[in-house]
Amino acid sequence: MDYYIDTHAHIYSDEFKTDLSDIIRRAGDEGIQKVFMPNVDHVSIDSMLEVEHRWPKQCHPMMGLHPCSVKKDFERELYIVEDWLSRRKFAAVGEIGTDLYWDKSFWDQQVEALNIQVAWAKKYQLPIVLHCRESLDQTIEIIEKLQDGKLTGIFHCFSGTAEQANRITNLGFLMGIGGVVTFKNGGLDKLLPEIDLKHIVLETDSPYLAPVPHRGKRNEPAYITIITSKIAELVKRPIEEIRTVTTQNALTLFNNID
Repeated sequence: MDYYIDTHAHIYSDEFKTDLSDIIRRAGDEGIQKVFMPNVDHVSIDSMLEVEHRWPKQCHPMMGLHPCSVKKDFERELYIVEDWLSRRKFAAVGEIGTDLYWDKSFWDQQVEALNIQVAWAKKYQLPIVLHCRESLDQTIEIIEKLQDGKLTGIFHCFSGTAEQANRITNLGFLMGIGGVVTFKNGGLDKLLPEIDLKHIVLETDSPYLAPVPHRGKRNEPAYITIITSKIAELVKRPIEEIRTVTTQNALTLFNNID
């Protein structure tokens, strides 16, 4: 494969409103041909689908309810997600999962929402894209209980331990590696050399988590090349190999989406 895939980027967000055409162009110039867009909640759907409409070959939407948007009215949000999943094809059910970083008061609702959306992923034979900030062990445990051989997906923004990585790969899931790999204390420098490339995909999480030397600024899909270069340095493999393997991993997961 002679191109890259960004498996996780919120390029429909307000941060890109004024220059999204430039963002897409720069990504193309750097060889990033496909960008997968995770949904957040009902507010993000229209803008996400508008980006897909403008760049249908490059930008592919998911459908799901982000755990940080799980509040008292989460059932109403899930109704909207279910309605969209029944109406058209999406690349994945995402971004779903759990989060114990921002607000711990809706944990039970987060778990319920995750279970419901995993059931929809099985129904529509779609992969899932998991958010698990400060809740990786808990999320792995939930997916271990739900894995019946029909679940595939990505643990987005992975920065865990070797033990957690092994549990994830034993589930048949991939790990999304992004800008954290370039952070001095990100923890991936020692872990990545132990992980087979067949278990990872590339992501930016744009506009968040920009890699060094852009840390603290707006992230964008073009920075996938920076992430790839760092991975190649850490695992002592050619950049071309990282690109080829991770792109094929993404295409296989997303069922060779057009």
